[in-house]
Amino acid sequence: MVVWAGTLCVGCAALSSQAQAYSAFDPDSEYMFGDWGGERTRLADSGITFDFDFTGEGARNIGGGDRSSSTTKFADQFGAGVGFDLEKLLGVSGADVHMSITNRNGHNVGSRLNSPDSLVSGSSTQEVEGRGPVTRLTSLWWHQRLFNNALELKFGRIPAGDDFGVIDNHFQNLAFGGNQVGNWGNNIYNSPIAQWAAIVRYNFVPNAYFQVGAFNVNDSNLEYGHGFNMTTNGSQGTHYPIEVGYTPKINGLQGTYRFGYYYNNADSRSWGARAPSTNDSNSGLYYVAQQQVTRQNGDDARGLTLFSQGNINHGDTAGVDRYISGGLTYKGLFDARPKDDMGIGVAYLHFNNDINDFVNWSNSRYGTHYLHQGHEIDAEIYYGFQITNYLSVRPNLQYVANPSGASSVDDGWVLGSRIEATF
Repeated sequence: MVVWAGTLCVGCAALSSQAQAYSAFDPDSEYMFGDWGGERTRLADSGITFDFDFTGEGARNIGGGDRSSSTTKFADQFGAGVGFDLEKLLGVSGADVHMSITNRNGHNVGSRLNSPDSLVSGSSTQEVEGRGPVTRLTSLWWHQRLFNNALELKFGRIPAGDDFGVIDNHFQNLAFGGNQVGNWGNNIYNSPIAQWAAIVRYNFVPNAYFQVGAFNVNDSNLEYGHGFNMTTNGSQGTHYPIEVGYTPKINGLQGTYRFGYYYNNADSRSWGARAPSTNDSNSGLYYVAQQQVTRQNGDDARGLTLFSQGNINHGDTAGVDRYISGGLTYKGLFDARPKDDMGIGVAYLHFNNDINDFVNWSNSRYGTHYLHQGHEIDAEIYYGFQITNYLSVRPNLQYVANPSGASSVDDGWVLGSRIEATF
């Protein structure tokens, strides 16, 4: 996940410098296509960096769910990005510009687990599938650093989840990804959906910050034909996230802690024992905690990391009003494979009790067959094989208890595999 252009460009420049001796398909290169005969490094040194990546996620339901017959689904995402260090290129101190485009394709095996009679969806077994098979402009923003990097400004087309509620992991189930309020809260859009936004960040000490954002809420950005829509026509309101972050090193091991609040003044559906209605706002709280707790053989890049995240969403409007997850990841468990990683996670989703009030009202009044929804539990274990420096494969096993919170649906089991490559 990209948070700030400065970090991106510095990181890419470093990787490009490392890659300068590598030809295409060299397993030690960070990129499948190497250093382009040295051109990639020359461009990075002049202030232009590139990102090309692919994520593919396959899954097969092997038991349970609303439809128990097994099927295999595959979803993928291609991404392309370019960063411009304007200080190197034009002499504009502390300024970066970044643009990225994504293309998603495929389908989700979760459609076999969840009942079509559930009004609110649970988690997804293939997080990269969401928002449809569309090519989109995912980011186009200017980032400005001021006062020795104490103050940072960012504005343009930005997905909310790129900067708020961020967590770093490689799970395939959506319940363990970043910015969970964007998965369960209303009118909050994660990547690949971008919206006009502005973010102000104050780094009041080197490892702590405060940031606030304003994101235009416009559901037309979700439409398949609006992948490159740049207008604000149809705007419904503004999403305001606020976050305090702390990134300490404890015994020399990196930690990340984020605590946030959001308020959104766009109309959202209000649940309850009545005809469908709306509420003129929604809000919520969230946290992210991630801490490396061990190192292996004196190597800080290897060891055990613990994580947890959770959020509470508006009680009238949220389909999932409470969420919490936790687990662990381990990098370099085996000396023979120091770059491999593994992860184990468990997540709990609680569905708004008002949904069942609406279900009772609708089923009795119109004879519908909507299901009662309570809670869903998602669990995943994976092992990641770092095949080369530019290619990894992570087979996984997922368990979904009460898909979409419906206890009348059998618990589901899913075999999956996630492929990540950088070019």
